[in-house]
Amino acid sequence: MPDHSALPAPEATPLPRGQPWPDTPWPPGPGARLRHAWQSLLFGALLLGFALISLGWSLPAGLLARLLPPERGRPLGQRAISRGYHLYVSAMRASGLLRCDLSALDALRDEPGLVVAPNHPSLLDAVLLTSRLPRSVCIAKAAIWHNPLLGGGMRLAGYLRNDAPVPMIRDAAAALRDGRQVLIFPEGTRTPPGQRLGPVSRSFALMARQAGAPVQTVIIETASPYLRKGWSPFRRPPLPMHVTVRLGERFPPGAGADAHQLSDAVEQQLRQALSEGGS
Repeated sequence: MPDHSALPAPEATPLPRGQPWPDTPWPPGPGARLRHAWQSLLFGALLLGFALISLGWSLPAGLLARLLPPERGRPLGQRAISRGYHLYVSAMRASGLLRCDLSALDALRDEPGLVVAPNHPSLLDAVLLTSRLPRSVCIAKAAIWHNPLLGGGMRLAGYLRNDAPVPMIRDAAAALRDGRQVLIFPEGTRTPPGQRLGPVSRSFALMARQAGAPVQTVIIETASPYLRKGWSPFRRPPLPMHVTVRLGERFPPGAGADAHQLSDAVEQQLRQALSEGGS
């Protein structure tokens, strides 16, 4: 069912490459300043709530990862992360700090054996997508495994580290054959400021071809600088944030003669979709 409260994302103004994000100006007028202060308080409170929820789950999840067999622990971990993220996103929307339309993801929710390949403007992307995709296995930076807020939950969910490409591709293909969705950002890292899409790697294409799985591109459109490269999680962005997610082209199993051609086709489609959308 569509999110009727969502508003379309305003057109993004790319930042010249290599320049830091500008500071958010303090609004003029007592009414605007009061609203700014209230939004800042809400933003900080919700960020603290997200940290507490993450920590409260990460500690027992790390223990459960040692006690439960993978066939029981991983689905539990994936659903728990999805529900926690859904709670956070719902609270952000209810507070008026976030206006988003994620309804396009509902068509993918229960689909097995699918590579989900979005563009990656900010660190908030994984939270938004996972909140609607409870069967997803994410590819994440190895450093997060040592993060007390997230590491335990990721280990229980069977998320995959990106520091060893061969085991990562092998384990991702196994997860796909087991009916899980693999959420991987083809860029590998956040899009650099001033660009619509960074360089694309072939890892996602190798996973898809090994498992015989389709690749579903996802287009994330936002003008918000929050959690983009160079933006601290604790720094208040302009509010409300606007995010729209829509489905791009799907590439069936066997698309392209090899992983290189599949990767090139996905990159071309993402660039074209982002250019058409004005993101």
